[in-house]
Amino acid sequence: MFFFFVGGVEQQVKQVLKPSITRCIRCGSRASLVEYENVLKLFFVPVWRWPGKNPAVYCDNCSLLLPERFIPLPENEDSDVDSRVLSDVLRCHSCARLVEPEFKFCPFCGSSL
Repeated sequence: MFFFFVGGVEQQVKQVLKPSITRCIRCGSRASLVEYENVLKLFFVPVWRWPGKNPAVYCDNCSLLLPERFIPLPENEDSDVDSRVLSDVLRCHSCARLVEPEFKFCPFCGSSL
């Protein structure tokens, strides 16, 4: 008898809480604060859904869903950090450290940007 399992768990956006609050750390486009849910799929059919624990940041451009703890600082006038400094640097999607925009690889962990 041969048995194989085709399925898995993925996260899907449930509701947008605040649109365009920050920039995506992968592609640099606008990202929104969202509520998400985990979805168990068997043979590509959703079987069971349950809510995520905390809000997350979701990028519509590259579909990156980032946990709340990795949310970059918002770009507004009330921030202590100059917004020009934030726009001139990126964050690594693996280790979340600040990286210069001209780098193609993270100097800290070596992952591609």
